[in-house]
Amino acid sequence: MSEKLHVSLIQHNQFQFAIHFGDNKPVVVSDEDAPLGQGIGPTPGQLLLAAVANCMADSLHFALHKFNNHASPIKANASGEIGRNAEGRLRVVKINIELILGKAADEINHLDRILDQFEDFCTVGKSVAQGIPLFLSVSDSTGKVLK
Repeated sequence: MSEKLHVSLIQHNQFQFAIHFGDNKPVVVSDEDAPLGQGIGPTPGQLLLAAVANCMADSLHFALHKFNNHASPIKANASGEIGRNAEGRLRVVKINIELILGKAADEINHLDRILDQFEDFCTVGKSVAQGIPLFLSVSDSTGKVLK
């Protein structure tokens, strides 16, 4: 099975791009922070973090629902590190994703199985992790670290 994805970008000013997703979805304007841009929208790096975190949260939600669990709201925090590669070019060199369940661990059925498999459902996260080290943690609503 193969699915095609498409977005269109139109430059508005310097580093500002309107990102069109089609199908009457909202347009997002991206921009670089100063001194390159004016910082009026998320940077490409922030969009990457959001895409990975969103996909991981979706995958966790999917795995929870496979076992009839409801642990909403799931919260996600994402951070990244930018460094230089061997050629001195800036690259995203690390991504950290923290997922927080909306319930305590002892209220969730089959949690061990869910934690073992949900990452494999994340198309974006697994694709990005092939080139950028990706570190993931999961905790419950009480702050207990589960993974």
